[in-house]
Amino acid sequence: MSKLLEVNNLKKHFPIKGGLFRRVVGQLKAVDDVSFSIEKGQTFGLVGESGCGKSTLGRAILRLHEPTGGQVLLDNIDITALDRKALTSARRDMQIIFQDPYASLSPRRTILQTLLEPLETHDIGTAQSRREKVEALLDIVGMRSNVLHRYPHEFSGGQRQRIGIARALTLDPKFIVADEAVSALDVSVQSQVLNLIAKLQDEMGIAFLFISHDLAVVQHISNQVGVMYLGQLVEMTSATDLYREPKHPYTRALMSAIPVPDPRTKSSRIILQGDVPSPLNPPTGCPFRTRCPEAMERCGEAKPAFINTGDADNSHWVACHLYQG
Repeated sequence: MSKLLEVNNLKKHFPIKGGLFRRVVGQLKAVDDVSFSIEKGQTFGLVGESGCGKSTLGRAILRLHEPTGGQVLLDNIDITALDRKALTSARRDMQIIFQDPYASLSPRRTILQTLLEPLETHDIGTAQSRREKVEALLDIVGMRSNVLHRYPHEFSGGQRQRIGIARALTLDPKFIVADEAVSALDVSVQSQVLNLIAKLQDEMGIAFLFISHDLAVVQHISNQVGVMYLGQLVEMTSATDLYREPKHPYTRALMSAIPVPDPRTKSSRIILQGDVPSPLNPPTGCPFRTRCPEAMERCGEAKPAFINTGDADNSHWVACHLYQG
């Protein structure tokens, strides 16, 4: 398969202002030098604790946050270099499913108005063809067309998220960021939405960046997985390899927290000590060293490189001194 999305050394730093004249006194490095790629029709899962920069990364890729540095290529088009007019046109190919199905839909607009808006903005089709498109989308996500004149408050969380998915599909995108798309939903509804996303991917060949803190969900839906800590990727490989042989101590700690459904199976939980460091003042050397049960002296002296420890057939990238000479 060919690469649809390439993210090269992407950075997003937020200036911190202080003092009487509100001068810049520091930088919050929410995303710091992240690189990965997604092939057409594949899902890249992105996991990590809350506040590690997952959502900021997704929004920076779409330029909902302007990147501080780096490059994003979508179908070999440099998204970061586009002017406003060209970016508006490129947005047809990249969409987002927001985390909160209650806040992502305008309470003052009917479902019909919400789903028609992207088509009207990009001047696609006639009034009749737009209406037919909207009805077809609702059918795809498992909802009936008789809901078109209802308002968001009349729906459950799962129904609202289906409407959010329909809105993301309106312009037939090539790439979708699913930002914690099922975290606010009940478990039974989560499975319905996940199965819907997998079905749409099979039928329409859409590539997904699936952001979540739930490793069990990511394992179910992803082809490749990246583990993020303090704005950086610390491990990246196929979903199969990551769950079979996690290498980074942080990844192993996250894996140990996945509930085991069999009560007869004993699991050894790895409890991380201390709090997540502030991205305003990250530790020297390895950013995870202050909480790592396997930290060594050299971890505080130099930041580990993000290197490939796999083979030619299965790459397995990790940033840890345990795997570096």
